[in-house]
Amino acid sequence: MLYATTAPAEKRRLFRERLASGEILRFPGAFNPLSARLIEQKGFDGVYISGAVLSADLGLPDIGLTTLTEVAGRGKQIARMTELPAIIDADTGFGEPMNVARTVQEMEDAGLAGLHIEDQVNPKRCGHLDGKQVVDESTALQRIRAAVDARRDPNFLVMARTDIRAVDGLPAAVDRAKKLVDAGADAIFPEAMASLEEFAAIRAAVDVPLLANMTEFGKSELFTVQQLADVGMNLVIWPVSLLRLAMGSAVRGLDELEASGSLNGLLGEMQHRADLYELIDYEGYNRFDTSIFNFRVAR
Repeated sequence: MLYATTAPAEKRRLFRERLASGEILRFPGAFNPLSARLIEQKGFDGVYISGAVLSADLGLPDIGLTTLTEVAGRGKQIARMTELPAIIDADTGFGEPMNVARTVQEMEDAGLAGLHIEDQVNPKRCGHLDGKQVVDESTALQRIRAAVDARRDPNFLVMARTDIRAVDGLPAAVDRAKKLVDAGADAIFPEAMASLEEFAAIRAAVDVPLLANMTEFGKSELFTVQQLADVGMNLVIWPVSLLRLAMGSAVRGLDELEASGSLNGLLGEMQHRADLYELIDYEGYNRFDTSIFNFRVAR
């Protein structure tokens, strides 16, 4: 009932244990708190919260328009709804190194298990768009040092994302990944890798956990979980997939409604009321107060 029973600190501890095991962990992207609960119900390992999704949820493009308050607030709403660890996209940290430090503590307070900070310039843009620019090495390292210094829970994961592959090539990405680890990054997110061989090159360069981004319609081929595990990846995210699936279904539904005036033909594609109530745990609320739920939903 209500929110997760596992405390954020315990989620972080368990997450770090699993991350250290060497197995690959699957983190689909949640676009709202209810979808986070569905991810848990389906047996995945964690929840990813995408900056692109948070922007899209507000009807905005992913170009750095969201604020720390908006992102931390939505992150808290999603993270507290599931027993799974949640990792959030913190863009460039919302400002200078001191802002990065505040970002880390706000995300800790919001119950997140970790975040990633990227090395793009401000304002940033989606990692799979052309025309990206990255900051110089010193600035990139300052961001990570600030994040690591600011955290109060040592199990809070500070991941460094580098977008330099698309700007200066793979050798530059390998070099930056090494230096980000030296600056204290717990994990590396090499964005927009072009092949399994490129993921493998990053794996050979550093000995911290690595994240692979399997976003659709981007720069990277969509590899399977096993393919990514075989080249040493530790985390895989599908950041926007559930939002794309939901919006695709919404488009088809609206088209059908416009064409026929009814959605009778699409009932089989909808989540049944009973399944929704089960996911929300109406019966748990009934045990707390029978006046809230005192009827059965027929299938």
